[in-house]
Amino acid sequence: MTTTARTQHAPETQAAWRIVAGREIMVKLRDRNFIISTLTTLGIMVIAFAVSFFLGGQGETKNLAVVTPEAASIAQQATAGDDEATGTFAPGDLELTVDEYPDEAAAEQAVDAGDADAALVGGPGEWTLVGTDSVDSTIAGVIGSTVAADALEQNAAAAGTTVDELTAGSVVDERLLDPEGGADEAVQLIAGFVFAFLFYLAAILFGYAIANSVVEEKQSRIVEILAAAIPLRQLLVGKVVGATVLALGQMVLFVGIGLIGLTFTEYTSLLPAVAGAAVWYLLLFVIGFVALACLFAVAGALATRAEDVQSTSSPVLTLIMVATFGGLFVSGTWQVVASYVPIMSTVTMPIRLVEGSAAWWEPLVAMAIALITAALVIGVAERLYRRSIMQTGRKLTYREALKLSE
Repeated sequence: MTTTARTQHAPETQAAWRIVAGREIMVKLRDRNFIISTLTTLGIMVIAFAVSFFLGGQGETKNLAVVTPEAASIAQQATAGDDEATGTFAPGDLELTVDEYPDEAAAEQAVDAGDADAALVGGPGEWTLVGTDSVDSTIAGVIGSTVAADALEQNAAAAGTTVDELTAGSVVDERLLDPEGGADEAVQLIAGFVFAFLFYLAAILFGYAIANSVVEEKQSRIVEILAAAIPLRQLLVGKVVGATVLALGQMVLFVGIGLIGLTFTEYTSLLPAVAGAAVWYLLLFVIGFVALACLFAVAGALATRAEDVQSTSSPVLTLIMVATFGGLFVSGTWQVVASYVPIMSTVTMPIRLVEGSAAWWEPLVAMAIALITAALVIGVAERLYRRSIMQTGRKLTYREALKLSE
């Protein structure tokens, strides 16, 4: 080959990974199972948010049976909502329906028949809530606080004073040192599970897809034809880039739907904290996934048949499980440490960001450590891939692949 021919061939060879990556992406986008699984996951997320929004907007309805106008007045005060002046309290999602009955016996019969959740009988100073085997705690709470506030007001009037004078100095104020920091524990838990689940799902699905693709090319001897046309390093880069683009695109779609769904819940105020954590999650996800994708490619190169992939990829699977679920459930000092450990930081650092326990510089440090570790892993994985991809005699171990000459 002349110098001119080699010069013209070099750029084509260097750009070969783009062709490989494009092919991997197009094949996956035409895969019916991939499309169905993606749409199914999106559908589940949309349905979950829709159900949450619907249930969140539904008030709890309780039926209260009353006999006298005084009892009806107490019930009306109870459903009026919070009132700092009188001390009454009613949950914002409680809708109390009041039904009047001619006498106490009729009200008790309504409770016994299930037509009413409770009955308020008696009179001022002698109020009684009637239930079947127990009195509904929600009704007991709002009626009890309303009756107490009403009695306090009447007693204050009888004593020639006011409720404000009687309750002066009895209120305990609250003050938050960091009113903007932190998040509801339920949101922290849900966000942690979502980050862990999405990372685990993407790593397993796309990782095994790479391993199976590699072993299929090796088993059918197609890799020998490809190796004659392009460097093996370019082949590996193309496969990893293609899988990473697909995984990141899917992840951005899922995270975007999650953030949009959050705006329709009662936790809208937490959107900035969750959105910031999601951005860092995506950045750490890309770094961790690239390293894992290279390891899955090695798992495929070590195998000689598709049946071997399960055993050759078991160390990588173990790493993913430990990093994902370990990062999800650690707490305290161990959580801080885990947020800097590569792969594990993909889950743990976003959780800390949602909690508000991580300083602004900590994600930067975690990302730097992840980049350094990923570079080392990719270097070793690339060497193992090139040494084992042409070995078709039998399944190799990682130690045997390291001893092979290039």
